[in-house]
Amino acid sequence: MFKSFFVLLFIALLNPFFVSAQEVYCNGAAGIVLDVETGRVLYEKNIHQELPMASTTKIMTALLAIERIPLDQQVKIHPEAVGVEGSSIYLKANEKVNIIDLLYGLMLRSGNDAATAIAYEVSGSVEDFSQLMNQRAKEIGAKNTNFMNPHGLHHQEHYTTAYDLSMITRAALRNPTFKKIVNTKFWLADREDYKHFSNKNKILSICEGGDGVKIGFTKKAGRCLVASATRNDMQFIAITLNDGDWFNTAKNLLDYHFESYKPYEVFKEGELVKGISVKNGEKMTAQLKASKKLVVPIKDGEAERIISIIDVQEPLYAPLMKNQRVGRILTYLDGNLINITDLTTDEDINKLSIKGKVLRFMNLR
Repeated sequence: MFKSFFVLLFIALLNPFFVSAQEVYCNGAAGIVLDVETGRVLYEKNIHQELPMASTTKIMTALLAIERIPLDQQVKIHPEAVGVEGSSIYLKANEKVNIIDLLYGLMLRSGNDAATAIAYEVSGSVEDFSQLMNQRAKEIGAKNTNFMNPHGLHHQEHYTTAYDLSMITRAALRNPTFKKIVNTKFWLADREDYKHFSNKNKILSICEGGDGVKIGFTKKAGRCLVASATRNDMQFIAITLNDGDWFNTAKNLLDYHFESYKPYEVFKEGELVKGISVKNGEKMTAQLKASKKLVVPIKDGEAERIISIIDVQEPLYAPLMKNQRVGRILTYLDGNLINITDLTTDEDINKLSIKGKVLRFMNLR
């Protein structure tokens, strides 16, 4: 018996993942692991504690820039954006820079000047942009977050929580442009000076499937990291705040949870899920399909506890366009809503002509 115990102990010491999910360790003051597709929290530590987040602030700055500035637009650099303390891409007053280059400078090099330039371009001032950041945070569901600036330099009233930051990051990762930027290791900007941007986020190199997101550091916030990785059709976010061992913590959290959870395909993109009656259409029934694939991370025994409910008002009325949104698929795990997927039509259905109505009435059509 004692021999078996020591063998198991030896294996556990060699393998840091030889522990239960509740025992996986985050070195930071707060941490979380979240599934991007469903928003399911897979791990938590002090996730609602308000903490400074340093340059992980720039996730929201980038998202707002992408949402509000055309990607082919040039930005004239406001003088107030020049010489901002901390990390910089060395912008010059009145220099014209492509917004896409500002975004890469923001997220890869963590340029505080780039963040300030974006704030002036979007809102005309840092103060007004900060208000916009807070408004967008509330829309996303980050209710315990307050932004005072676009870059994350310390301010007593500038804070978030691990949970809120994961919600903001989840929203940002659903934007294809943002997702591409944070997964880029190197970028060559279209400018004369300081144009070679290399990504400071080591997760892209040290973690299998690593594809984001942002590092941050100030003396008050400590080392803060928002990491992401994709494996087996699942993308997880791992966050650790005020963590001296930030990259190892995030990597271990991601590795462990990819080992612990397996992908379960609830339905495929374009899968036909329901036929529904159509009024006044050339066809009397419309086939409805899932607008996208849904993969849910699950543990053993959870698949049978997933249910999907069709939410659509019947009948539909012609005309109908192919891929027209007509309802939703609501997916639940253990009674908790984990996903909403659009339900769309599989084909065009034209409105029935008067002649067609007559023929149908006479059972000739």
